[in-house]
Parts: sequence; C-alpha cells; structure tokens
Amino acid sequence: MVSKDVFDQECRQCNRLADFLCQVKQQYPDYHARPVAPFGDPNAQLLIVGLAPGMHGANATGRPFTGDYAGLLLYETLYEFGYSNQLLSESLQDGLTLKNCRITNAVKCLPPQNKPVGTEINQCNTFLAAELNALPKPAVILALGTIAHQSVLKGYRLKAGSAAFGHNVQHSLDHGRFLVDSYHTSRYNIQTKRLTKAMFTEVFVTIGRLLDRK
Repeated sequence: MVSKDVFDQECRQCNRLADFLCQVKQQYPDYHARPVAPFGDPNAQLLIVGLAPGMHGANATGRPFTGDYAGLLLYETLYEFGYSNQLLSESLQDGLTLKNCRITNAVKCLPPQNKPVGTEINQCNTFLAAELNALPKPAVILALGTIAHQSVLKGYRLKAGSAAFGHNVQHSLDHGRFLVDSYHTSRYNIQTKRLTKAMFTEVFVTIGRLLDRK
C-alpha cells in the first residue's frame, strides 16, 4: 500500500478527468477506469515517470504501461537490465515483479485524447512530488517525454528552464538524485524511429552508470 500523499484511488479533484473516466467505465465496464497507482519496488532507486495511463493499456488493466504498445520496449528493457522478472507486462495477474524500480505517471488518470491540460498536470503534481521526495539517495528518475520531464522539475520546485529536455541527457538534482530523459516509448516514436531499441538501451546504460556511483 502507498500512502495517500503519493496516491489516492478515490481522487476526483479534476472534474474533466473524473467525468471522462465515468464515460469510459460505461463504455468499457471491465476496464479499471480509475486513477492508476504506481507499480513496483517501494524502495526503488529507479523511478520511471510516464505521462498518463493509456486508454486500452493502464486505464484498462490498472497498472502503468501494461497491456499497451508503449509498454513493450519499456518492460523488455527492464528485463534485460535486471529490473524485472519477465519480458512482458500483460495483466495484474501475470506474475510480474520489479526489482529496484518503480513506474508512475505524471498524471494518474486517463485524459481525453491522451492530453492532460495544465491544471490537471499541476493538480496531480502534488502526488508526484511526494513520491519524488521519498526516493532514496542515490536515485535516478527516468522521464519519458517532455511533460514527464517538466513534471519532475515542478515536483522538486525547480524552474522549467533549469534543465532542458533531451534524449539520454542527464541532470544532477539535489541530494544525490539524477534526472535522465528519454523520448517516450509510444507507438508513434518507435514506428517513426524517433526512439529505437539501441537508443533506449543507451539510456539504461546511463542509468546504471549513475546508480553505480558511490
């Protein structure tokens, strides 16, 4: 169980998102269609921050990056680098566990067209900030995409211009924590080769190097 500072299953503070989830639940009664909790090791040194649950992925299954295309490369790479016990993440009952890694989202609820608005990102940042500040030292935060990157900076009360987003760029934060950026593992990015497997592998090499620092 995570504390309510980090995640609240009953949160309905964003009216647009709450209303949208009600519509989705009516259309897909078997879907989770609620805020999606962080998943993984509660004491992890690696925290992966995505954008928001996908309609037929995390929103359906109730676990980040599970059951959708965006999770394929992510979980495959986690397995290859020893953070996961299996290659695929398909459902809550698939036996998947993460080691020294946790996955969360900047926005915990599915937004219409997968595009949260600024007020929703800001509202949910309270939860992300609590999660970030509870990380051990040293720790690495992997931001998947620009919104995740900006949300991490906001969570640490840093100015948006203090660290520019760039693929496989690392930023030193206070207290022995590092922010590493990557293009999101979305279907679009992978199919257009904006993000390749080799590029994503290099991101995890960077993460490993940072976590190996004494």
